[in-house]
Amino acid sequence: MRLASPLAVLALLAAPAYAQTTPPTAASAPAPASPAAASSAAAPAPHHHLTMDERFTKANTSHDGHLTLEQAKAGYPTLARHFTDIDAAKNGYVTEDNIHAWQKAEREKRHAAQQPATTPTKG
Repeated sequence: MRLASPLAVLALLAAPAYAQTTPPTAASAPAPASPAAASSAAAPAPHHHLTMDERFTKANTSHDGHLTLEQAKAGYPTLARHFTDIDAAKNGYVTEDNIHAWQKAEREKRHAAQQPATTPTKG
């Protein structure tokens, strides 16, 4: 009990010192030009990750549902790296269905590679 009182007093004395901060001066922090600028500077916009469909649509500048290698290189570089594999029919373009089928085949390959090989036992 003897120690509790001095610790309580010490805590009460330290709290105001901890809470004191020096406000920024006009020279150190310029005021925002408008309230809208202040709110945008305080909270950065969340980063939106595009889905495959959104990337395809953005890269498909002709809006015909067919993505050529040139369009892929300009707007969807990940797809451009695998373009020849995805364009299995060698049409010179890929569709969203081609991409989905290729992704499914790649998943199945990875899944098969992760499975342990079974060896026949001698009986």
